[in-house]
Amino acid sequence: MDFKDQIKQLSDRVLKLKDQIQTEEATKNAFIMPFLQSLGYDVFNPLEVVPEYICDLGLKKGEKIDYAIFRDGKPTILIECKHWAQNLDIHDGQLLRYFHVSKARFGLLTNGIIYRFYSDLVAPNKMDEKPFLEFNITEIKDNQIEELKKFHKSYYDEESIINTAAELKYTIELKNLIQQELNNPTPEFVKHFARQVYPSVITAKILEQFTSLTKKSVQQYFSDLITDRFKSAINKENEADKVIEQPKNVDTIEEAVNKIVTTNEELESFIIVKSIIRQRLPVQRIYYRDFQSCFTILLDDTIRKPICRLYLESEKKYIGLFDELKKETKYELLTLDDIYLYSDALLKTIEGYLK
Repeated sequence: MDFKDQIKQLSDRVLKLKDQIQTEEATKNAFIMPFLQSLGYDVFNPLEVVPEYICDLGLKKGEKIDYAIFRDGKPTILIECKHWAQNLDIHDGQLLRYFHVSKARFGLLTNGIIYRFYSDLVAPNKMDEKPFLEFNITEIKDNQIEELKKFHKSYYDEESIINTAAELKYTIELKNLIQQELNNPTPEFVKHFARQVYPSVITAKILEQFTSLTKKSVQQYFSDLITDRFKSAINKENEADKVIEQPKNVDTIEEAVNKIVTTNEELESFIIVKSIIRQRLPVQRIYYRDFQSCFTILLDDTIRKPICRLYLESEKKYIGLFDELKKETKYELLTLDDIYLYSDALLKTIEGYLK
């Protein structure tokens, strides 16, 4: 199972169990420890994940933070945990104090659902007030998973994370600012546009009028943008369907059908693909269509849901796999058993259709 699948699996786990979790300790065991394990860390190795890590605060001795992740004998990430139902906004001060007396470059504040990653981008050894990465694991996006992956034990590169953290931090702040302005435009925001289209003085009455017009214009713009994107996606899908539907290098459909012979190799490849796909859905939903140029395997016998293509007629054999946009990439097969090497990709295609 790859990293993305592990995080998605944990997301499902959180949604199912959260209402049964009554304490902070249970939150750690059910949500946060599995999260650290998905990052590749051995939560039962005290040289790697240290529970109740001591962070002395001046005259206060024995102050402890919930976890510290160690690399090469040094703390790299301090983790402060709360019960899943608690609001994290009132708890970042505690992590800030621990961060100040530690040599760790990153701090993580979490309730097992919301994860906030901090660093010292503004002033050295002083934790920033705002996180550079924040996500809700039950609603995590693919781009956030890619950023989280940088903290995985196998890919961890402190300098690389620091170099991108500032950009992430300001991107988040700008996105929030844009969202606020679009939902409730400030006078400065409205005036910026009004001055460019209104030829006279912007009075209070005109400002009120343009506030309403600005909100309406923004809504219409995004509505048109979504409509155009949707039309573009439909057109691309139709073009992809034509590529799948229409045999190449033949004058008529009848001529193509007469030339098609489904071989034993193609039938064997169909059986292999079905054996892989049956992990996700009944094999009765898997079909094939044999064209002169390729052998295509489909979901629900619809050309809009290609699972893969097999090219087995020539000396070199290939499997064609599809991405989210139905763009095909070919991979050479030395034997038909090599199809099993692409099980994850085939299942990912199926998952995309099921969603």
